[in-house]
Amino acid sequence: MGCVKIGVVGAGAMGCLFGGWLARAGLEVILLDVWSEHVRILNEKGLELQEGDELLNIPVRATEAPEELGDCGLVLVFVKSYYTREAVEPVAANLRSDAVFLTLQNGMGNAEEIQRLWREDGVLVGTTAHGSTLLGPGRVRHAGRGETLLGPWARTRLETAYWAGDILARGGFSVRVRDDILGVLWEKLLVNVGINALTALTGMRNGQILEDPDAEALLEEAVLEARSVAEALGISLREDILAHVKGVAKRTAQNRSSMLQDLMRGRRTEIDVINGVVVREGRRLGISTPVNATLSRLVHIVQTLQSLPPN
Repeated sequence: MGCVKIGVVGAGAMGCLFGGWLARAGLEVILLDVWSEHVRILNEKGLELQEGDELLNIPVRATEAPEELGDCGLVLVFVKSYYTREAVEPVAANLRSDAVFLTLQNGMGNAEEIQRLWREDGVLVGTTAHGSTLLGPGRVRHAGRGETLLGPWARTRLETAYWAGDILARGGFSVRVRDDILGVLWEKLLVNVGINALTALTGMRNGQILEDPDAEALLEEAVLEARSVAEALGISLREDILAHVKGVAKRTAQNRSSMLQDLMRGRRTEIDVINGVVVREGRRLGISTPVNATLSRLVHIVQTLQSLPPN
């Protein structure tokens, strides 16, 4: 595809991070979001990206109009899982026919949703260990670095994954293409299962889980339940998956998980596509998942309370 224009659907913390890095590398990028003030500030003042002690200002282009992504060859999807269809459908309706979607969203089921809207050989999936926090309109803090893994979905060719990986690498990302991407997605799911709900309910930063014996025990129990479900599904996971989850919590020790950020802002969480997936699949397979079920219920309770009017 040569020099390709890149669209980013969802200019939140992660969308801005990826879009900002790619734009800083000289690639043509357009960010799509529904938050008018955020879009205005990005266009007028650029993206303010905090990288450790360094504060960067990166000129970017942003829009609220899905049709402006029509000539993009690669479209990154970063919206919350429950907004996937709503966000992707108008983009797909206006997109060039040879374009490719890459979802780096949390949770499970996103690729299937995009696949319903796009051709069978035009969807890639992946995970990233980068962390990012939205500080306000036009302002983002890079909260943790790591590898980005991606691979083909359904009938998408492996060569297409390498093409997209090369584009991300030009933006400065450490990228690895995997042909066993379903296992990668489940490994990322287990990281989120162990960290997100716990931090959201307690207000802890990621690393604080490992400093509290009760919190660490809950992390272990939630992850081991999820591992049992994955194994029953025939999904191959790394042998050190529990140590891997704890390692992510340690490497992102100062980060506030996306689920904690959602509750802090009074927004709906992605609990149903994270711990909820473990509960539903466990029920279908006859595997007990009491810790994940309890964490899911507690997050739902907090969400309900936040939606109630004050007394």
